[in-house]
Amino acid sequence: MSITPTNSLRQQQHPLIHQLANCIETVWYDHLELSPYPLPCDLGYVEGRLEGEKLIIENRCYQTPQFRKIHLELAKVGNMLDILHCVMFPRPEYDLPMFGCDLVGGRGQISAAIADLSPVDLERNLPPAYHTKLTALKQVKFSQPRELPEWGDIFSEFCLFVRPGSPEEETMFLSRVQDFLEIHCQEAVTSGAVSPEKSLQILAAQNNYCMQQQQNDKTRRVLEKAFGQEWAENYMNTVLFDLPESKNLAY
Repeated sequence: MSITPTNSLRQQQHPLIHQLANCIETVWYDHLELSPYPLPCDLGYVEGRLEGEKLIIENRCYQTPQFRKIHLELAKVGNMLDILHCVMFPRPEYDLPMFGCDLVGGRGQISAAIADLSPVDLERNLPPAYHTKLTALKQVKFSQPRELPEWGDIFSEFCLFVRPGSPEEETMFLSRVQDFLEIHCQEAVTSGAVSPEKSLQILAAQNNYCMQQQQNDKTRRVLEKAFGQEWAENYMNTVLFDLPESKNLAY
């Protein structure tokens, strides 16, 4: 099934962002039982100004039986900056890694592309089925690999962080993200609930993942410049990296 929304910001963005946004939603629709995830009404579509340029943010959020929230964010700053940000937050009752993907581009170039299935195990190990399937994927090599940030210990050994150097490398990145998503969604729909003790461990690991991601000063600075510190803090904590409380676990 192909999902190509009309009136989406992606149609004004870099072609790789457009293609990846379509790919992500197509895999979701093909494999998952999606229902709407309620965002604050004023945060689904946001406009502001950044250094004299128009800033637009578009958020699409869903939930499923296995995922409490799956989030696709697209952002554009004039002709200077195009962003795709995606995170799938599993319900803590399921032993599933965190899928995350980001693309950052400007002036026709993608400067950063990252995708990973990040473990939520105390030992930093992915579930065995994930490790087996990811290991079996054909190795891909990029001409411009990038270094993970200092807080990047949340990522797995399969994390892909590159600057695509050609249209062929952009296609390779797109294909590898689709591989990650296909594996993730197929594993998710066949997974069973874990014990309450294990759920608390998973919740703690998800908290750590979000706290580490919130150290991304670049995202925070852009939001603060455009909307102010209080708005940026609220957006980071309620839209980008919010977490359930342990009392909400389904036991």
